[in-house]
Amino acid sequence: MFNILYAFIWVITWLPLRLLYIFSDIFFPIVYYIVRYRRDVVRTNIANSFPDKTEKERRKIEHRFYHYFCDLTMESFYEMHLSEKEIRSRVTYGNLEAILEQYARGKSVMMMTAHYGNWEWPSALSLYLPKDFLLYGIYKKLSDKKFDALMFSLRSQFGGVPVEKKEILRFMYKLKQEGKLGNFWMISDQSPGNLVHFWTRFLNQETGVLTGTEQLARKFDYPVFYVEITRKKRGYYHCEFIPVSLDSAHTDEFEITGKYMQLLEKTIQANPEFWLWSHRRWKRSRNQPES
Repeated sequence: MFNILYAFIWVITWLPLRLLYIFSDIFFPIVYYIVRYRRDVVRTNIANSFPDKTEKERRKIEHRFYHYFCDLTMESFYEMHLSEKEIRSRVTYGNLEAILEQYARGKSVMMMTAHYGNWEWPSALSLYLPKDFLLYGIYKKLSDKKFDALMFSLRSQFGGVPVEKKEILRFMYKLKQEGKLGNFWMISDQSPGNLVHFWTRFLNQETGVLTGTEQLARKFDYPVFYVEITRKKRGYYHCEFIPVSLDSAHTDEFEITGKYMQLLEKTIQANPEFWLWSHRRWKRSRNQPES
């Protein structure tokens, strides 16, 4: 089944992206009205996050999210045949000089990203970095080996290097011992699971937050930047690198994580339809005993 699906996707993604968006427009009502993909989760998340909005306003966010979700799916498939020239035109970067300044100082950097906008295409930042300043995308290995191999290939096609999150600490120690620098991209908005070290008020809800990026940044004294992704128009994005901490070793505990969550919340509130509302972000409550 995977081979058939892969072959179909491989063929249709030779089409221009503007034509693939026609497929997105067709799939949207199917996904939303017929399949109803995680619609209860999406509806609950939006309602709890925006209690002051009217039902009509929340439904508008919901519709826009599903339509963008279909766009994002097409964009992910299209990446199979996306050229270096085209990705340079579709993704731009702001405050890149701040990242290169850290490189000049002999510092690796930590980049805090989220499931917002197209979070895969910005890995093309590798095209703008020195050859010895590689971009390392931290990811969780997928259970399906063929699909995992496909995602690994897509995430490395512009020079990025995927690193399995279970290996990140060992990998960072090794890199430091070898005197090499890295640009580490961490998606930091997932649910932390059973063991929660930090809770904060986020989108009107008590929210448990992953603190792994902060722990690594403080341990190695690496500066931290928030990657704010903005969708300029269909198929075009801008990434702004916003400093979170340039002196991580001397920050208070949870200071970096807290600031990241504030920045992410501001981004989501400005254009909520581009966040991944189908994720079960609030599956744990603060008063629930840890297992």
